[in-house]
Amino acid sequence: MSEEQNKPAETDVEQTEAVQDKAADAAGAGERVAQLEAEVANLKDQLLRQMAEVENTRRRAQRDREDASKFAVSSFAKELVTVADNLRRALEAVPAEGRENDDVLKGLAVGVEATERQLFAAFDRAGIKKIDPTGELFDPNFHQVMFEIENTGKPAGTVVQVLQPGYTIHGRLLREAMVGVAKAGPHEMGGQHVDTKA
Repeated sequence: MSEEQNKPAETDVEQTEAVQDKAADAAGAGERVAQLEAEVANLKDQLLRQMAEVENTRRRAQRDREDASKFAVSSFAKELVTVADNLRRALEAVPAEGRENDDVLKGLAVGVEATERQLFAAFDRAGIKKIDPTGELFDPNFHQVMFEIENTGKPAGTVVQVLQPGYTIHGRLLREAMVGVAKAGPHEMGGQHVDTKA
């Protein structure tokens, strides 16, 4: 009996060891699964970050291309606004009575006006807008004060004279307007002061 009684005890030990081995294998597999899941989560996070970075780069490149196409003509446009100034000066140089009495001066003035209209139509198509701030408050972002004028009856800092109009291209300053502004009188000591050195 002793030999037969020992056999079931040995099989119980073997079974216990087998169960323990399986449990150890399962625990090891569980740790490996957790490790792989963490690695997958990390790789997924990296992938999402890279995709976001690629999308941001694409948007930035597209915005740069759009800006380049909008503003590439800025230096050329600066030259053309000078031409617009000269056309306006030519029209202002023709006296009103000269236009009425002299057909040559009248024809010249009509031709210059037509040229000016075409130039401003081209400006509109290119997104170039004229700044004529007469009557507006001084804005250092778009105006350059050349002098102050006393006794205008306007609030201090109001643009009362435009020496040279300004221009913007797609909302961005191309050339600031040169202006004269109303000066604060002695009774307006608490009013706004405009720095003429701006």
